[in-house]
Amino acid sequence: MFYGYIRVSSDKQTVENQRFEINHFAREKGFVIDGWIEETISGTKNYDKRQLGKLLNRIKAEDVIICSELSRLGRNLFMIMEILNTCMNKGCKVWTIKDQYRLGDDIESKVLAFAFGLSAEIERNLISQRTKEALARKKAEGITLGRPKGRKSSIVKLTGKEQTIRDLLNAGVSKCEIARIFKVNRMTVANFINNRMKQN
Repeated sequence: MFYGYIRVSSDKQTVENQRFEINHFAREKGFVIDGWIEETISGTKNYDKRQLGKLLNRIKAEDVIICSELSRLGRNLFMIMEILNTCMNKGCKVWTIKDQYRLGDDIESKVLAFAFGLSAEIERNLISQRTKEALARKKAEGITLGRPKGRKSSIVKLTGKEQTIRDLLNAGVSKCEIARIFKVNRMTVANFINNRMKQN
């Protein structure tokens, strides 16, 4: 399937120029556009909030998305890289006309995949480093980190559900089933019954 993607930022801009470019490109290459996605929205809007996000959810391997230029996909590098990475993982291709970009199975795409992985690793390392620096600064300022020793949180997910839990237990419902009902771990239910309910 060949998809033509058109995005303009305002109603004053026309989609016709982009449509003409994509149709002309398709005729030159000898294929027909199977579907069109047109939207009037800022490229700074996250792609999963746009029609583009819906397209990315349904594309399949060997599908091709064609747009006039990469900037139609997004207005910042990281967003464009994320979109291209999604397409690459799904095995679909992205072709642009003005900047002649081709995302496919060639060596250029493999280099791009390496860049995606490297940038993600760098970002994870930066986040980890910032976290460590923030914790070290708080510690240097004399701020106690974490929960004080020997003290348990007074607010838990099951607080206020004591009577319901009693009724379930009396009805023969297991702790595992109660845990599934309240979407918590089985040990959370067991500890809550032993430490909270038996005190009441």
